[in-house]
Amino acid sequence: MKAIQFGAGNIGRGFIGAVLSQSGYELVFADVVEELLNQINTRREYTVHVSDHNSYDISVKGVRAVNSGSPDAVKEIVDADIITTAVGLRILKFVAPAIARGLAARKAEGVEKPLNIIACENGLRATSQLKDLVYAQLEPDVAAWAASHVGFPDAAVDRIVPPVRCEIPLDVAVEEFFEWDVERSSFAGPVPEIKGMTPVDNLLAYVERKLFTLNTGHATAAYLGKLKGISTIGECVADPGVAAIVKAAMQQSGEGLVRKFGFDHDAHFAYIEKILTRFSNPYLRDECDRVGREPIRKLSPNDRLVLPMLTARGFGLPYDKLLLAIGGALHFDNPQDPQSVEMLACIKDEGLEATISKYTGIAAGDALVKEIVEAYHKVETL
Repeated sequence: MKAIQFGAGNIGRGFIGAVLSQSGYELVFADVVEELLNQINTRREYTVHVSDHNSYDISVKGVRAVNSGSPDAVKEIVDADIITTAVGLRILKFVAPAIARGLAARKAEGVEKPLNIIACENGLRATSQLKDLVYAQLEPDVAAWAASHVGFPDAAVDRIVPPVRCEIPLDVAVEEFFEWDVERSSFAGPVPEIKGMTPVDNLLAYVERKLFTLNTGHATAAYLGKLKGISTIGECVADPGVAAIVKAAMQQSGEGLVRKFGFDHDAHFAYIEKILTRFSNPYLRDECDRVGREPIRKLSPNDRLVLPMLTARGFGLPYDKLLLAIGGALHFDNPQDPQSVEMLACIKDEGLEATISKYTGIAAGDALVKEIVEAYHKVETL
């Protein structure tokens, strides 16, 4: 069995790649960073350091890597059993052409075994987005062949993998907890038995549960903490003022999720407490600048701040702490983050209300815009 993991960064190596390797897959990374590719092909192994209250090491051996834009990547796809990605939603459009060429090559060589492609990204229906990008590159005959030979299951992934510097650069530090839920009905052929991957029937519930709990809380902590001059998530949740808002924002999001999906209320609120404990992991130094990066994407209508706020509002529930999270995001100032630079320039040039409407999708004149403006100013005094 062979797996190709597009994206050889910390999440690709420390989460998805490690899970696939531990399940017996020959692991091939596809990336564009030549230095990283050379390190993988030279060492052929790395260690995942589980850095938590229960700490241990996982050895990942026999790995190799190819440039994702090269003919070698296409050759690897021809006989692969599974393809996964951990590159970020914005990069999927650059991965799609290689996958499309690989599918065409599989068809040309008469490969009949099923192939499943799973985008392991933070976002709603990431694999469906990748599928659309891939099919846009396929000739009609290849698309028809792919419809019966290739599965594109959507997934929800959850593991905190901060950019911790290890003595050996390829090694990765991760938390112990992880979840990888994958849409059962979208697999081509039998669902593969991968230890750590859970096939589920109602994936949207799992995607939103994770995105609008862990990611909502993570982003809230990063944006409000950075405003107070705090540098790490652990320090954020150790600050009583920030911690109280983070927890309340997750609970307000949670009340909406309970009503939307019928989750057990007590079980979901226990899940919130578990996530808060994960944020305070003293063994991982997760920086606010990393967690808060790409604020424009995180302020979009279907992402971790605006949609849970709209969901709570739609059910007539409180959402004031979610508004504070949005207000904090609009302050995010990191000169190394192009989206932060663009957003702050938009606020300066076009005004705060226009910027809110532009990035959140909330119509100008909607009362919510005024509420977000109020929250924007309120977080300045927290």
